[in-house]
Formats: sequence, C-alpha cells, structure tokens
Amino acid sequence: MATILHPTLEAFVKAQNDHDTDALLQCFTTDALVHDEGRDYRGAAAIRAWSDDVIQKYRLSAEVRDVVEQGDEIKVTSLVSGNFDGSPAELTYLFKIRDGKITEFRA
Repeated sequence: MATILHPTLEAFVKAQNDHDTDALLQCFTTDALVHDEGRDYRGAAAIRAWSDDVIQKYRLSAEVRDVVEQGDEIKVTSLVSGNFDGSPAELTYLFKIRDGKITEFRA
C-alpha cells in the first residue's frame, strides 16, 4: 500500500485533523467542488460552510492508509474517527488536483 501523499493532500489531511477551516480552504481552487453526504458544495463560501459544519458535527480525525493515483484522480483511503456511528471507519475519498490545488473532493 502506498501512503505517499501529494503535498496539497498532506495539507488537507493536516487541516482536517486540526479542525482548521482556513487552512483547509487554502488547499482548494476558488471554484472547487466538494461532494459529501449526497450534496454538492461549490466555491469557497460553500466549502467554508461545509467544513465548519463537518467540524462541529463530527470532529473528524483521519489516518491515511493507502493512496492510489488513477488517471487524473487520487484515491485516498483513511481510517477516520469522530462523532459518527461506526467510528472508526475506513473511508475512501477521491480528489482531483490542478496547479497544486484541489479542484474536486468526493467523500
């Protein structure tokens, strides 16, 4: 299993684990898309609201277990713990990166 992360994704995981929305936003393009829990969030304001909500509800912490690059996507599997049923759980996220920033994140 590979666990070498793109530097942007390292910053994303750190920001997520630190519960730091400002740092998390620095990882995304201004027009990025986040898809989580069946909803889409596009752009900085929507992603900020999503991140703040996730922090408040779940207090997530992730430990990266595997990284697989597939074409223009990076699949990251992590052991995620927090305030949710079934915690901890192994979850897989899909990322797209352009010019060193996340353009798309799918949980």
